[in-house]
Amino acid sequence: MTRRVLGVAAVVLAVLIFPRVAGTYPVKLLQEILIWGMFAMSLDFLMGYAGMVSFGHSAFFGVGGYVAALALVAWGPGVAAGLLLPAAAAALAALVIGFFSIRVSGVYFIMLTLAFSQMFYAVTFQVGWLGAEDGIVGVPRPRLAGVDLNGLTAFHVYVAAFALATVLVLWRIVRSPFGHVLRGIHDNEARMQAVGYAVDRYKLLAFVIAGTVAGVAGALYAQFVGSITPEAFLWRTSGEALLMVIIGGTGTLGGGLLGAAAFILLQSLVSSYTERWMLLLGLTFIVFVLFAPGGIVGALRGRIGLRA
Repeated sequence: MTRRVLGVAAVVLAVLIFPRVAGTYPVKLLQEILIWGMFAMSLDFLMGYAGMVSFGHSAFFGVGGYVAALALVAWGPGVAAGLLLPAAAAALAALVIGFFSIRVSGVYFIMLTLAFSQMFYAVTFQVGWLGAEDGIVGVPRPRLAGVDLNGLTAFHVYVAAFALATVLVLWRIVRSPFGHVLRGIHDNEARMQAVGYAVDRYKLLAFVIAGTVAGVAGALYAQFVGSITPEAFLWRTSGEALLMVIIGGTGTLGGGLLGAAAFILLQSLVSSYTERWMLLLGLTFIVFVLFAPGGIVGALRGRIGLRA
């Protein structure tokens, strides 16, 4: 246990001091990995622990991004506008969408969540005050306790802090009694319902938690890029997060970060040499599905004896 804590502390320290030893592009690449890692972890929590595979998880990512963009542009660079309001909006959207979606399962659940996200896409693509197909540009970054987050190091610490908070919060949830019930629902929903658990309430709460985290990731992404477009709601956004989870390892949380790192680094490095980088990504995905179904985390556990 002590070795694991020391290892985590070393990784956190390395992430925090990274801007001191690396150039602008690698630091921004790490920030992108952390933001997408948060999004992937939220999907992994929903899929790997609660057993709900969503292809419309991008709805909450987009809601968080658009609400943050609108609030920051209209009200100025405040933390409430940049994070609290987007998180609340994503939670509300997850509550409404989850209320209808958890009533079905399997492919019907997947298609229903996908339908909701595509509805958001259609609205933002056509509504003028949301920027239509161009989205919202010129999104400012908030000020935190008087600190201007436009600086590279300040924004890096800001993103890293929220990524660490996401890991700790989700880690605590999955190891709580609530998390154990979610695992039971994932393994055998009918049995958990038979012994008296309000399965729908647990699933809805898990859906809201995952949606809230995805909304925060979307808000950070809008601040990172400085804009948000309707593409945030596309099924492709959910699909990329799903690939990250599978490559990293489903039901591991940390696999979401590792999968995001592998996906983004592969895209960044290979796309500089060829436009067919998606072909290599597809081959990588096939290799993991066939030979390492547990993802990167599963492969590490099998080879160097990491404990589950």
